[in-house]
Amino acid sequence: MTHTNQIMKIKNILVPFFFLICLKGFTQGKNFIDQPYLETTSRVDSLVIPDRIYLSITIAELDSKGKVSLEKQENQMEAKLNSLNIDLKKQLSLADLSSNFNQYFLRKKDVEKSKQYILLVYDAETAGKVILGLESIGIANVYLLKGEYSKIEELTIKLKQEAVKKAKEQAQMMLIPLEQTVGKAIYISDLNTSVYNRIQGKSQVLRTSMESDNYEPIPIEFEKIKVETAITIRFAISE
Repeated sequence: MTHTNQIMKIKNILVPFFFLICLKGFTQGKNFIDQPYLETTSRVDSLVIPDRIYLSITIAELDSKGKVSLEKQENQMEAKLNSLNIDLKKQLSLADLSSNFNQYFLRKKDVEKSKQYILLVYDAETAGKVILGLESIGIANVYLLKGEYSKIEELTIKLKQEAVKKAKEQAQMMLIPLEQTVGKAIYISDLNTSVYNRIQGKSQVLRTSMESDNYEPIPIEFEKIKVETAITIRFAISE
């Protein structure tokens, strides 16, 4: 058998095979499209109070007259945080390894040593007390890094379930005038889940004037975190 004849024989086998595959795919797609269906999109959201608040604390020692050593400031900071019932082992950490001892020149003769810490607290009131306490011992370089909600995954799943339920209710209401009913879901698309979190910036927003010796942090909460999810579902329509 010549090489040309072999090629023709292979073509004669493959062409019907590919035709059957394409026909099968077309038929399946056609069956799905030809079904009467209703498509609806639903969105649900929730507001939650952040329960993990991260503060950045920087302590610095300027190599000049009247300086307070870095080590002394660290000891003062630890004592103050302990007095506020902060668990230093669980809630306080260095920002990174390089923060363990940083040096950089400010002017020709002045060198600053500094350390940056990350402190985790669980509510706005404690954050305010920490800021006030640290300022009372001369540590004022404190600001908010971020706020988080610790059960965000569980909340997301719950919202998706509520979105599915809402989508079905919408579909049912839309079919009432047509005297038809909602069948099974034949297509579901998880569009997106968005988290709107603006808890970031200078921590002085938690303070008022410190002119009074009896100053106390304002009993406020941070702005709530908004979690929103959206889905699209196609329901078969039953007569």
